This record gives sequence, structure tokens and C-alpha cells, in this order.
Amino acid sequence: MKAARIIVLGIAIAAGGAAAMLAGRSDQKPATAPEPAAKLETTDILVAGEDIAVGQRLSAQNLHWQVWPAAATSPQWIRQSEKPGAIQQLAGSIARMSFAAGEPIREGKLIAANGSGYLAAMLPPGMRAVSTEISPETGVAGFVLPNDRVDVILTRAEKTSQDEIYTTEIVLADVKVLAIDQNVEEKNGQHTVTGKIATFALTSRQAQTLAVARRLGTLSLALRSLVPADKSDPDDADAEKLGRRETVNIVRFGRNTTTLK
Repeated sequence: MKAARIIVLGIAIAAGGAAAMLAGRSDQKPATAPEPAAKLETTDILVAGEDIAVGQRLSAQNLHWQVWPAAATSPQWIRQSEKPGAIQQLAGSIARMSFAAGEPIREGKLIAANGSGYLAAMLPPGMRAVSTEISPETGVAGFVLPNDRVDVILTRAEKTSQDEIYTTEIVLADVKVLAIDQNVEEKNGQHTVTGKIATFALTSRQAQTLAVARRLGTLSLALRSLVPADKSDPDDADAEKLGRRETVNIVRFGRNTTTLK
């Protein structure tokens, strides 16, 4: 009897274990594949590769394309898909507002080369752009180019009761040429710009001096060397004091004398 009871009890335990296993499997849900992640749409936009200050000229080195979420872009930003040559087109432009490194470039914050406002952006702080008429004879035969430095010489005639005296003086020394006519930079390897108007970068006092000098006589330009003058040379002392009258040449009856003031 004991052996039979043990056998029956074992069979019951085995059957209960099998039933429990089947019940546990039935409660488990079938595994499902994870949903694929949504693909983020991106686009390349033009950004500043470094901090760009107000008045700084842009170049291909401080601009580059940056991947950006398409949904987070602005219509004012420059997309590579729309303007693939934007870096070359904007090189040479002037920043009218500052850009931080990585900031998207906006054309509204730039001044196009030779466009409206370009000359104002080129001016150093506190300087004025002032123009005067020139001719091939008074403008070094067209060899004065933008960014050259020149002396402005005034020649005038003074009549007396006995004779006529011609005087010449340097009214502005070592001033920068901003433009010849509307050319603000040398292009296509040209070596001369024969124009009728020269524009200089002047201080307020120099601008007044030039305005008066235009009424007194004939203005001529003297092109200065690219090599800085020797400070020990007294004839070039005017380079240190812009606008001061340094030399006066008096011509009387065809005889020349030179005095320093």
C-alpha cells in the first residue's frame, strides 16, 4: 500500500508541475519587433567658421557648410542645395553685423562687394570718404590704384603788382586712396585705373583742408612708395603730421627756390 501511494503521489506532483508550466507559458505575450526610429531630415547651411566682427571682410576660410535639421532652419539662411557656390560668391563681402562662430550666415547682415554701403564699411573708425577731381596729369597718369597712399599737393598763382608768383604745398600727406571713380579694388590684374574722381579716407580736419584747397588752386597727387619712408629724412617729415604744410616752392621769374616751413 505504501508503495502504491508513493507512486500515485509522484504522478500527481508531476501532473501539477506540468500544468503550472503550461499556464505560465500561456501568460507570456509574443515578442514584437521594435518600431523603426523616424529618420531626421537635414540640410547643409552656411555658417561662420569663426567669430566675425563688424566691418570684417569675409573669405572662404571663415565660412563653411554645416549640417542642420531641416525643420529648424530659417528661410533667411543660405542652403547649399539652393546656392552651392555661396562661399565663393560671398567672399569679399563686408559684415555689417557681427557673427559668432557657428552662427548661420544671413545675406541681410552683409554688404556685397561694390554694393551700396560697401565703401562705408571699408572706412576705418572715425574716418570720412572725400572725393576730388583728378586728371591723367594730376593723378600720376592713372598709376594710382585703390589702397595706394599719396600726398595731395596744392598749386596756386598769386598775382602782385610787379609779378606773378606760383606756390605749391603739400596740404595732405600720406593719405589712403579708397577708390578711383567707382573702382574700390584692383581687379583682373589691372595695373592702372584712369579715372576722373579720387576718393580718400580722411579725418574731419583733413576733409575741411581738402575742401578749401579745391577752391584755392589745382590739386595733384604724388604717389608714395610702398616702402615706409626713412624717418631721418627731413623731406618726409610730413608723414608723421598729416595735413601740415611742410614745403613751399616759390617760382619767381622762372627761378626756383625752396624753403621749409
